[in-house]
Order: sequence, then C-alpha cells, then structure tokens
Amino acid sequence: MADHTDLASADQDKLDAAAFRRLLAHLQDRTDVQNIDLMILTDFCRNCLSRWYQEAATEAGLEISTEEARARVYGMPYGDWKAKYQTEATPQQMAAFEKRHPGHD
Repeated sequence: MADHTDLASADQDKLDAAAFRRLLAHLQDRTDVQNIDLMILTDFCRNCLSRWYQEAATEAGLEISTEEARARVYGMPYGDWKAKYQTEATPQQMAAFEKRHPGHD
C-alpha cells in the first residue's frame, strides 16, 4: 500500500477534493454549529473557508465573488443561511471568543 507521499498529484487532488466536499456537506448538515463556535474551537469558520475558496479561485485565474464562494460553503445564499440558522452570540460565547482572539473584530 502506498502512502500519501507516493500519490500522483492528480490522485492527491482527487482525494483533497473529496475530503473538501465531505467537509462542506458536514458543515451544511450541522447548521446548529454556529460560526462563533467554530472560531472559538478551531480558529476558522464557514466565512474563513469561503474566503480560502475564493482565494484559491483567484490563484487559479478564476473569478468568483464573495457571495458565490459563501453560497458554495453554506449550500445556499449567505443571507438565507443567516436568516434560517444564525443565532445571536451569547455573552459566554463572546467572552470565549474575546479570550481566544483578543481585539478581533
């Protein structure tokens, strides 16, 4: 059995893409997990992931808007997701976020 360092670039890309699609599906299914929770625990959220997606598109010479990138990550327009699933951050969440990310806006 080959380890990941022996994979051809195209095979690695296929595996990376499959893992990314699975991550997106997982995040789209877990609408109960708020972005602030992700930021507190992992230092990234759906918006970060959509920004990385947009940056990757730019590096590949493709033009994808912020809203298009967010729709890809959220599985729907960002405004729709916010209206359906986003809740107000609790004081405890805000305190945990500030502790982890002092001075972050």
